[in-house]
Amino acid sequence: MIFVTQNLSILTIFRYLRRFTYNILSMKKSTLIICLAMLAAMPALNGQKPIKMLEDSIQIGSYLYPGFNITIPEANFDNVLKNWIKLQETGTKSKVQTENGEMSIFGASIRQVSPSSVNIYSQLMNEDTLSRLLVVIELKKDQYVDPASGDIQLTAAKDYLKEFAKSQYVDVIKDQLATEEKILRDLNGDLNSLEASKSRSQKTAKNKRNTVSDEQDKMFVKNNELSLLSNEIMYKNNEMIAMPVGAGRDAMSAQIKELEKRRKKLQKEIGKSENKIRKAKTDINQADRAIPRNDNEQDVMRIKIEAQQAVVQTFIDKLNTVKLY
Repeated sequence: MIFVTQNLSILTIFRYLRRFTYNILSMKKSTLIICLAMLAAMPALNGQKPIKMLEDSIQIGSYLYPGFNITIPEANFDNVLKNWIKLQETGTKSKVQTENGEMSIFGASIRQVSPSSVNIYSQLMNEDTLSRLLVVIELKKDQYVDPASGDIQLTAAKDYLKEFAKSQYVDVIKDQLATEEKILRDLNGDLNSLEASKSRSQKTAKNKRNTVSDEQDKMFVKNNELSLLSNEIMYKNNEMIAMPVGAGRDAMSAQIKELEKRRKKLQKEIGKSENKIRKAKTDINQADRAIPRNDNEQDVMRIKIEAQQAVVQTFIDKLNTVKLY
């Protein structure tokens, strides 16, 4: 029997804590770290299920025959069935026949068990969290692989079936690991997006501050120019009022109108600069508020990543352990 302790309730708690950690973005960082520490401690408790192999009496039809009873944890029944049929048909032209859930193949090739062809009778049962494979190997008529056939043949048959069961379990864990690794990649992608968003906010804030500075410099020059121009208009208006009606007064009026046009243009340009500054300051405020919020989100995302790395490592350890079965 191949045995490693498994506690299903621990796995359930492990997954619950992981989901809980992912949803507490407002929780204090210290509390999150405590949750992470709990998650990191879980792999030691969350082992893998055992593959069990027993020599047993197997019912085929109405009779009992010496054979083997093997459990394959967590495996998908349909996949195991497909792969078991494929394995039996490997190295022979014979095909597996199925009747009432019982499989049989005559002339199968299991070289490590017998140099001659053998007959295999088997059943695969779906038992919720595992698949149970019942196998009888007939060496020749009414002679089966059992303790009476010798330790070498018995051990070879057990190794053959164990390797099949292990390969099915390994495939399951590889799929589980791939799922968790994708979650980790997605989380890293989310962190990269947050980092890029912070960089854009910082760049926006910097550019908009430069805009404010540039526009303020322009406004300083234009306000001085506007002040001088307004004084000039006022002076020329006073001068025009004192002039007698005639060509000279008309010429002065024309000059004042041109100065008024220049003043309106300056006022419009100053207004545009004021709008740019107002909009830039709004953008700066938004960016300045976004950056600390982004920092907090990055902190939480890094904690999520650390927690998910612990999950991935759990499945790596699980895979490596099962490979040693």
